[in-house]
Amino acid sequence: MSDAQLPAMMRVVEISHPGGPEVLLPATRPVPVPGHGEVLLRLAYAGVNRPDALQRAGAYAPPPTASDLPGLEGAGTVAAIGPGVTGLAVGDSVCALLPGGGYAEYAVTPAAHCLPVPAGMDLNQAACLPETYFTVWSNVFMRGRLQGGERFLVHGGSSGIGTTAIQLARAFGARVFTTAGDDVKCAACLALGAENAINYRTEDFVTVVKAAGGADLILDMVGGPYIARNLSALADDGRLVQIAFLQGPKVELNLSTLMMRRLTFTGSTLRPQSDLAKARIAEEVRAHVWPLLTAGIVAPVMDQEFALEDAALAHARMESSAHIGKIVLRMS
Repeated sequence: MSDAQLPAMMRVVEISHPGGPEVLLPATRPVPVPGHGEVLLRLAYAGVNRPDALQRAGAYAPPPTASDLPGLEGAGTVAAIGPGVTGLAVGDSVCALLPGGGYAEYAVTPAAHCLPVPAGMDLNQAACLPETYFTVWSNVFMRGRLQGGERFLVHGGSSGIGTTAIQLARAFGARVFTTAGDDVKCAACLALGAENAINYRTEDFVTVVKAAGGADLILDMVGGPYIARNLSALADDGRLVQIAFLQGPKVELNLSTLMMRRLTFTGSTLRPQSDLAKARIAEEVRAHVWPLLTAGIVAPVMDQEFALEDAALAHARMESSAHIGKIVLRMS
């Protein structure tokens, strides 16, 4: 599609003011223009993620140069190309990590943050890949250095992050333990390759994991009281990687255990990292994960699809924690 064929305006969902899902309202805005090194994507689907809800609530401001619209991943076709872009052409089918702006028919993003839609994969599935797979790969494998044969614990195993982490860790030979909130979710985690799925309402994950020898690596997004319990569940020389704080970031800890047992406590968030850092993650994901997706060894777990205008319903479902896997918005 040439610039002359692009519409001037697009449908979006914007955050009218900080609050609950009901503050997500349909609107129209001008179609953005790609800058140097950027592409304009005509989105078919956008993924819905926890950071979107944090932004909506006023707790996660977008970077100064990013769109104020929520939405950190999507899939569609390249609609226009900015100066300095090579390797992509108008009409290419891609999925992309977005700096923001995904709740819209069109979005701009650095070309280096785009990856080809895996062969045979539908666009609604491809829209679920970037935010989740970039987060899991960079934290579990790049930062957490997970190796085959190690014991890996991921909390929230039925979430988008959890279902991705279970599959990738299993594909690379780790022994996978996970937690979930009911027996149906635990069964879904076992079906994805977890060795043990712990219902945290009826079992103590620390006891279960320590009985297996302790976790070499834990990926946690709960925080709060889980932090001390995670440290207790680690094997000596174990690593704890924190990616969110659903139950709060402030706790009192006796950190002498880190020294005595040679533990590592680290973490990261994806969105504030530089464009170059995200491009490096994209290249690692393309090299190590895309072949697994193409071969069907790992795949996004889909929960439910909503129309763009129903983004508030999508957020309500995500925050209910009733979902298993990923929620997407459909643009048309």
